[in-house]
Amino acid sequence: MDLSALISFVIVLAILLFLVSTAIKIVPEYERAVIFRLGRLLTVKGPGLIFLIPFVDRAVRVDLRVITMDVPSQEAISRDNVTVKVNAVVYFRVVEPSSAVVNVEDYRRATWNIAQTTLRNVLGQSELDELLAHRERINQKLQQIIDEATEPWGIKVGIVEVKDVELPETMKRSMAKQAEAEREKRAKIIGASGEYEAAQQLREAAHTLAHEPVAVQLRYLSTLVEIASEKNSTIIFPIPVEFVRAFGTLMENMTGSSQSDEADPAG
Repeated sequence: MDLSALISFVIVLAILLFLVSTAIKIVPEYERAVIFRLGRLLTVKGPGLIFLIPFVDRAVRVDLRVITMDVPSQEAISRDNVTVKVNAVVYFRVVEPSSAVVNVEDYRRATWNIAQTTLRNVLGQSELDELLAHRERINQKLQQIIDEATEPWGIKVGIVEVKDVELPETMKRSMAKQAEAEREKRAKIIGASGEYEAAQQLREAAHTLAHEPVAVQLRYLSTLVEIASEKNSTIIFPIPVEFVRAFGTLMENMTGSSQSDEADPAG
């Protein structure tokens, strides 16, 4: 074999290897290949080994894995006129590779812009209390709106989570004062409730003692035992209230008799 024939063989072999490398592609499990033939959409192939016609077919790879996208902080005024900054994270994936390639130029950037716009709009339609206390409701609303907007692009939005809510310092101080006032209110209510229950118990105890005089004497004895257990020199003589009342009545009668004798000397 002469040199010219060898050179021709090498050239032909190189061309065949180039055509084979161009015609045979391997698509991994997490990707799909959108095939265009002469500029027209043909089909979606993969995963595995696929064959293309060189210079006629063109393959565009689309990743089917879940994409995590951070939405930067968006500043907006809530429905109750409070300025807030909120950032979020969006989880989405491609479910129709052909639509993601044909219907939109860059589905990642388009989804990112839609997420920012939707986040600002939802913030403007929500109140601050709803944003802080009912974040799950806000997340569901964001997910529904973004999913409907990206559906023509073959995108499925799975989860939207609001990560952080930044409030002005004046609003933080106001909320702290409100929380402190609320705690004081609960403390006063609990104290008043305790006093009311104690008064009810004392009322029932007084009612029981009024109908059972012996219980008063037992209570006196119990008090003496408590005082004696402290080892002090205090001496207590329990006096029934009836005795004090009788003594007071006697003193009033004696005072009234003496005044009558002074008013009538002849008698």
